[in-house]
Amino acid sequence: MYRKIIVAIALGGPGRGEDILRKAASLLDEGGEIVALNVVEDVPTYVAIELPADMLEDAMKDGRDRLQALVTATGVAATVEIRNGPPAKAIIAAAESHRADLIILASHVPDFSNYFIGATADRVVRHAKCSVLVERHKI
Repeated sequence: MYRKIIVAIALGGPGRGEDILRKAASLLDEGGEIVALNVVEDVPTYVAIELPADMLEDAMKDGRDRLQALVTATGVAATVEIRNGPPAKAIIAAAESHRADLIILASHVPDFSNYFIGATADRVVRHAKCSVLVERHKI
């Protein structure tokens, strides 16, 4: 069905990354490619002053290691990529640079705050130039 799939994985929740990686594998064309993506958010400057200088690099290395372990545990063939910045913007940029035809990401059930601030999934759905599959967390 799809040739290139970006699977955006937040590493905070157990099990959810495995679910969407397996979903991507089931939707992938033969010979297609999955890119497992994690985004490390930038720290505001006023906070970064008080933190170690190599904190971002350490967070990106840790994210890469954890994402690679997740990919290995699922047995899904995927390229691991780490980006930094605002999550929605980084996910969309990755999809555009890889010429992806699908983005898969997990989302929580929206609450009242999402109507004012907006979740990452909401922003990706609104601005992506390719199809987006949002996997809802089942309560």
